[in-house]
Amino acid sequence: MRSLEEHRAAILALVAPLPAERVAVAGSRGRVLARDVVAAVDLPGFDNSAMDGYAVRAADLDGASEATPVRLPVDGDIAAGDTTRHVLAPGHALRIMTGAPLPEGCDAVVPVELTDGGADTVEVRVEPEVGRFVRRQGEDVRTGDVVLRAGTLLGPGHVALMAAANVAQVEVHRRPRVAVVSTGDELVPVGSSLEHGQIVDSNSLMLEALVEAAGAEVAARVHLRDDADAVRAFLTAPDGDPDLLITTGGVSMGVYDTVKEVLTEVGGVEFVKVAMRPGMPQGCGAVAGGRVALVTLPGNPVSSFASFHVFVLPALRAMTGLDPADDGGFDAVAGEQWPVVREKVELTRVVEEAGVVRPSGGQGSHMLAALAEATALAMVPVGAAEVRVGDTVHCLPILGHHRDRG
Repeated sequence: MRSLEEHRAAILALVAPLPAERVAVAGSRGRVLARDVVAAVDLPGFDNSAMDGYAVRAADLDGASEATPVRLPVDGDIAAGDTTRHVLAPGHALRIMTGAPLPEGCDAVVPVELTDGGADTVEVRVEPEVGRFVRRQGEDVRTGDVVLRAGTLLGPGHVALMAAANVAQVEVHRRPRVAVVSTGDELVPVGSSLEHGQIVDSNSLMLEALVEAAGAEVAARVHLRDDADAVRAFLTAPDGDPDLLITTGGVSMGVYDTVKEVLTEVGGVEFVKVAMRPGMPQGCGAVAGGRVALVTLPGNPVSSFASFHVFVLPALRAMTGLDPADDGGFDAVAGEQWPVVREKVELTRVVEEAGVVRPSGGQGSHMLAALAEATALAMVPVGAAEVRVGDTVHCLPILGHHRDRG
C-alpha cells in the first residue's frame, strides 16, 4: 500500500499556483497575494495628534505640575479632517482632536484630562516631553515600503492596511475552479421520495460545501449514473471548465465501479490503496487531455470527507499560492482511550475542547452523525496499537470549525 504522505505528494505534483488576477482591495479578503503590495502613501500621512487635548510647545510648559499649573491662551480648534495649515504661536495652545493634523511649531500634545479643559485659556498641570502623544508622518509606513508579501492569505487586518496605504487593487491568485462528481445508480437528489435501495446523494453536497469552505469555486456539481459512455464523455470535457475534478464513488473493487473502469481504459490515472482508515481506495491523475487534475475519492461519506482534508485541501492550498503543508495542525491530549489499526494511519473524528480530544461517536465510514459533531481529525500514525488517555495526538482542524485558518 502507498503511504498517506506518498499519495499526497502524487496529488500535489499534479497542481501548481494558478495565474494572477487583479481585484479591488474591497473584495480581496480570503484571497492570496500573487505579488508584494507596496504602500502608495506614508502612514500616517501627516503629523497628527494621538489624543483629544491641546497642541503645545513643550518648552512653554517647563515646570508645569498639579501644584504649579501653567496657563496658556487658546487660539482656536483643530478638528480631524481640517485641511488648514495652522501655526502655533509661542506661548499659546490650540485645542486639537484625535487624528487632527498638528500645527506648525507644535512638538507635544497634552491630553484634555491633564488640563482644566478651557476653551479660551487652558490651565495645564503637566510638563510634557517633546513628542508626547504626537504621531509623526511615516512612522508606521513609508511610501514605497513593502507592506505585505506575496503568499499572504488576506484577512480583514490586511485589507485595512492596504486601504490605508491607498492601494486600490492587488494581484491575487485566481481561485481554483472545482467540479464535483458523484457516481452511482443508487443516488437520488436530496428531497426525493426514496425507493428501496436508494440513498440521497449527500456526498456531492458535502464536497461542494468543503470546496467553498476552502476558498475555492464550485465550477459544477454533477451526478453520473453507472454508464461508461456518460462517464467517459464527462471526463473528456468536464462541465464548468474546472482546474480540478473530484469524483466520489466508483473507484473500489466492485463490478460496477464505472469511474475506475473508464479511467483505467483511458489512462493517465493511477488507482492505489493508501494505508489510511477510513479512505483506503484512492486515485489521482489528469483528464481532458491532461488539462484538468483529477482526484478520485471513495464513496463512503466519512472516507470522502477525511480524504478531502488530507488530499484535496492541500492541493487547493497549493493552487491558491499557499503552502500546502501549512494545514493548521495542532497537538492535543487524548481524553479517552480508543482502538486503532496498527498498519494504517487512523483518522479519528474527534471533538476538541481546551486541548483535549475525544472520539465524536461511531467511527464507521458510513456514520454521518459522528461526523457532524466532530471538530477535528486525529491522525494516529502507523504502528500505534491504540490511543491511551493522556497520549498526545496530532490533529487537523475540520473546515469551518474554530481552529480552521482557511
